[in-house]
Amino acid sequence: MVRLFLSLIVGIVVSSAVAAEAVTDLSGGQVGSITFPSLTPRGPTELMAGGGAPAPIVGELAIPATHDGPVPAMVIMHGSGGILPGREGAWADRLNAMGVATFVVDSFTPRGFSATGDDQSRLPLAASVADALTALNLLATHPKVDPKRIGIMGFSKGGQLALYTALEPFRRAVAKDDLRFALHIAFYSSCSVPYLSTRTTGAPIVFLLGQEDDFTPADHCRRYAAFFEKHGSPVGFHVFPGAHHGFDLPTPLRFLPRAQTARDCGLDIELDPRMVARRWVDGSLIPPSEIQPYLRECMKRGASYGGHADALAAAIEQVRTSVTQHLTYRK
Repeated sequence: MVRLFLSLIVGIVVSSAVAAEAVTDLSGGQVGSITFPSLTPRGPTELMAGGGAPAPIVGELAIPATHDGPVPAMVIMHGSGGILPGREGAWADRLNAMGVATFVVDSFTPRGFSATGDDQSRLPLAASVADALTALNLLATHPKVDPKRIGIMGFSKGGQLALYTALEPFRRAVAKDDLRFALHIAFYSSCSVPYLSTRTTGAPIVFLLGQEDDFTPADHCRRYAAFFEKHGSPVGFHVFPGAHHGFDLPTPLRFLPRAQTARDCGLDIELDPRMVARRWVDGSLIPPSEIQPYLRECMKRGASYGGHADALAAAIEQVRTSVTQHLTYRK
């Protein structure tokens, strides 16, 4: 009975999202809840080809009231747990106070579920990449947003999106013309199975990581940071002592036994000149038919998750510094 009731509630929410009129531009200056059309590609190949089933996505747009002219903006992407109390909304409030517009994107609820933490196959990561870049296209049409000063921030799975949207094969597949994010801020992103490309946008990348993170270990991101530096991005790499996964949340540390983690994986997915997968351990290629078996073997269960006040305070200052340097400062 409880399951049926929850299903009905989810159905009502999804129906409401679909029923709302989807918009492809914000030239009318809309704010608040915005429904916009995106796609659900099944993987990177379909994403790069511009394919995928249509899907209406919802975002919450806030424009700082104290600014008259075009302002910088930040697309905020949630993690595997969806939009959480005290995280996405709290960061939107902090950024608004800095004079930055915010667009909190919900990739899950409009598609009919609330989380993917215990089963990442519920939604291909490529679909959320499409949502993030489509949100960029949309924000760029708002008369109060400066299209050249739009950044992206994400948490955990959303942190991956903050990084992957800097890869040129993904950007040019979705973003209009030469539109790109001006800043990428990744909170406790998974870097165990990263996508690589011969070209990136060259935009600044900021990693904000927990030293004690056993969900998405910080050390794995050092390789990815070096990759972005090699491809022309200024990189800020910050590891906070004593912090675990979700260190910016207002919740105590706890252990999630069902959490699905790639901490024991080590695989690069090269997007171009053709898609190949390469093991970290010896640089050998994995045939496409062996990728899923490899991932099933290396994926584990169980990880710690919870807030850390000192890490949150340090992260706020790092975000403030990055925003001031790359979004609000005009040369």
